[in-house]
Amino acid sequence: MVPIRYNLRSLAVRKATTFATALGIGLVVFVLAASLMLSAGIKKTLGASGHEDIALVLRKGSDNELSSNIEEAQVGLIVAQPGVKKEGGKALRAAEIIVVASMEKLGASGVSNVQVRGVEDDVLSFRPTVKVVAGHAPKPGSDEVMIGARVRGRFKGLDLGQSFDLKKNRPVSVVGVFEDAGSSYESEVWVALDTLRASFGREGSRSSVRVQLESAAKFDSFRAAVEADKRLGLQVSRENAYYEKQSEGTSLFISVLGTIITIFFSVGAIIGAAITMYAAVANRQREIGILRALGFSRIAITASFVSESIFLSMMGGAVGVVASLLLGSVKFSMMNFASGSEMVFSFEPTGKVISTALIFAFVMGLLGGLLPALRASRTSPVIAMRGG
Repeated sequence: MVPIRYNLRSLAVRKATTFATALGIGLVVFVLAASLMLSAGIKKTLGASGHEDIALVLRKGSDNELSSNIEEAQVGLIVAQPGVKKEGGKALRAAEIIVVASMEKLGASGVSNVQVRGVEDDVLSFRPTVKVVAGHAPKPGSDEVMIGARVRGRFKGLDLGQSFDLKKNRPVSVVGVFEDAGSSYESEVWVALDTLRASFGREGSRSSVRVQLESAAKFDSFRAAVEADKRLGLQVSRENAYYEKQSEGTSLFISVLGTIITIFFSVGAIIGAAITMYAAVANRQREIGILRALGFSRIAITASFVSESIFLSMMGGAVGVVASLLLGSVKFSMMNFASGSEMVFSFEPTGKVISTALIFAFVMGLLGGLLPALRASRTSPVIAMRGG
């Protein structure tokens, strides 16, 4: 085999073309890794919102909480079913209302929908992972709200000490900011249930009912009991499964869009790598002839030039991956297709994303170097050494 240092020296000599080709490949890998990281971030954000031992009850046929409507009288029937965990004789449940409010964005023109959740007074007891990190929780029965950390400062009026109209001529004050391990709740506004119902005329109804089960194994029996009663007209799903389904549309959109862009960019990168390698072959005809004269086989010559192309591509891939890792602290705001409201996601670097990006760089190098390598291997040593 041809020593690898021969290829490394060749790349070092051709600094300009090496840099340009590696940069082009790095850009392609960056775009691919960024789209995969964002897709993973969407799944993580919505996945962190759900728990396996919590059952979510919606109106039958509803795709999400926003389109669901459950009568107040049905809440008691739901929590009376077998498998619901109780503390002090009280069922652990959260019966809430979801609406979307149109709010003016800061730092960008236009408005967007923000999801508003009407919660009960004991919401922090039902969701122990939610922590108030600034200010305090709203007082029961007041026109106070607390906001998720990810929407703080992104919309007019959504910051501690500020106020906004929940509905026209119904101002509310922001008194607290909360976090929940990066879940989708951090993109919501939480307001007292009665305040929200009075503002939107939703008295006597809820959007959803969540119940804490005695264990995850109790889910099937609970679902069977609720769905068996046709008078209720309800459907039950595990909370984590519900949020996984909610992430599918948005995640698929990002993945498809990123893949399409990557394909177009990668074609250019592969062509660039091929041109670089063809130029290398043309400028090193005499060297190739000497290698053939020294007894190196066509296979060895082919492997040498392919490995040079792959090494060049992997250099660019490494640059692209490192650059994409810098997005780990960036927050990205976009519409959640399932709810129609804006949510804030983060880029999530994972081992799978990084390995996929590097494999893609490897394939680009292989495809870009194969044809030039075959051309080099077919070079006649006699003609090459004569300079023809």
